[in-house]
Amino acid sequence: MTLGFGTFRRDGERRLGFRSGEAVVDLGPGSLDELLPQGREAWERTTWEAVAAAEFGNRSYGLDEIEPDLPFTVADYVDFYSSLEHATNLGRMFRPDAEPLLPNWRHLPVGYHGWAGTVVVSGTPVRRPCGQAKPPEADAPVFGASRRLDIELELGFVVGVPSRLGEPVPASAFADHVFGVVLVNDWSARDIQAWEYVPLGPFLGKSFATSVSAWVTPLALLEDRRVPAPPQEPRPLPYLRTEGDWALDLPLEVELNGTVISRGNARGLYWTMPQQLAHATSNGACIRTGDLMASGTISGAERGSEGSLIELTRNGSEPVRLGGGGERTFLEDGDEVVLRGEPLGEVRGRILPA
Repeated sequence: MTLGFGTFRRDGERRLGFRSGEAVVDLGPGSLDELLPQGREAWERTTWEAVAAAEFGNRSYGLDEIEPDLPFTVADYVDFYSSLEHATNLGRMFRPDAEPLLPNWRHLPVGYHGWAGTVVVSGTPVRRPCGQAKPPEADAPVFGASRRLDIELELGFVVGVPSRLGEPVPASAFADHVFGVVLVNDWSARDIQAWEYVPLGPFLGKSFATSVSAWVTPLALLEDRRVPAPPQEPRPLPYLRTEGDWALDLPLEVELNGTVISRGNARGLYWTMPQQLAHATSNGACIRTGDLMASGTISGAERGSEGSLIELTRNGSEPVRLGGGGERTFLEDGDEVVLRGEPLGEVRGRILPA
């Protein structure tokens, strides 16, 4: 059952809502932006009041009676690379004669700075990007529509309370700064990405769109989902060490044109969310209300648990089969992707032509 806060429109007015299953409790005019900076005590009080209101059916609407909006104003967007299985899969594809993981991977949560202005709410169509790529058979790069459009199944956490410039946020302070968790689809143009990423990393192959769920599940409602994270070797440096269990037992799935093509779980992420936040601020960088930090693709060790098409199809060499006899290596125009995560809801998007 989906549980979380979001922003919706009704009769042209933006309102704060709390979704419980198929009903949305109306919490009044405004948006999640007003709640985020209020802090942990206010978050937990509002959460339990909203849960109680949902149980009694107070001021609630059906999903077909509202229009979900982007749940919060995105200040900054950072994307990490936290799945050991995902990083290993890609390393084996692109560096078959070398160690799959680069030397820094087990020592820090690798990440890049994304494009906050193109984060959109679930249900927003995604237009196929154009960019510069160099096909293997070509002598020079060409400009055109991406031919290797992909998805990335991720979790993201949403910052509520900001920090001061020059003051790192320790992993132990994670729950004092972070309001909750969303489901994320970091759409990726693999051909554009492959040509541009050396030496500074992803740019135009990622910045055209990132979709998030319409509902942000507060940390208070995920307490029973916290489980031990996978063991880390070597032991992280002191600033990355955490106390307690911070992996999240969240079943995940990817559906393409009505066919479920992948099932996994977020509990296998190597780098946890408190470690991501601690690393992102370890140089003194501050966080702001509305910052979104995503996990990177979540993939499991078993075949069929990968969180991207490039992994599921072994870089396009083994197409996934869809219901009705179709198959895909990468996304085609008109395809609809739905990512689901219990209790975070879904992230839905349909591909429009370039």
